[in-house]
Amino acid sequence: MMLLPLATEPFALPTERDMLPSERRAFVNTHRTCVLGYARRSDGPAQSVVYYIPTDSGELLIATMSARAKAKAVERLGKVSLLVLDEQWPVGYLTVYCDAVVDRDHALTTDVAMAVAGRMSGTPLGDDARPFVEAMVKEEGRVVLRCTPYATFATPPRHLHRNDQDEKLTHWLSGSVPWDAADPTVD
Repeated sequence: MMLLPLATEPFALPTERDMLPSERRAFVNTHRTCVLGYARRSDGPAQSVVYYIPTDSGELLIATMSARAKAKAVERLGKVSLLVLDEQWPVGYLTVYCDAVVDRDHALTTDVAMAVAGRMSGTPLGDDARPFVEAMVKEEGRVVLRCTPYATFATPPRHLHRNDQDEKLTHWLSGSVPWDAADPTVD
């Protein structure tokens, strides 16, 4: 498994139609932040904004502390949702439904933490930073949430630039699409 680098250009959401399955995967692979959602024992669902790292095998990796509720919920339930956020205005998003497991491999967690730091700053960390990141991973008891997507739900971005645009503002319904779905063929 290889961690994918930060994309130079995030995938731009189409505004005139629903996203194709391949576009949904491209959107996820070229962005970096999401709202991680998981069920709590009581109250409503919990949500946290996190950075994620896509892999060439299709997993989405999130580093967190093992003592945090995110890791405990994954161990308890094995399911999460990731609301991947577009960083452009108007804001679009894609919900990704995942099976998830906690991985305690120290080297992988360090790799993911290094990649997250690069996404946060926009520049990959050099190898000279690895000892410091390794120490932080150990001290904070960090683990990786390995999220394997199985379905997506898309909503197109919509924005009013003026209050007289009602004839131009369109909406349509979306639906849950399997993660590995093929694009429809066009005759």
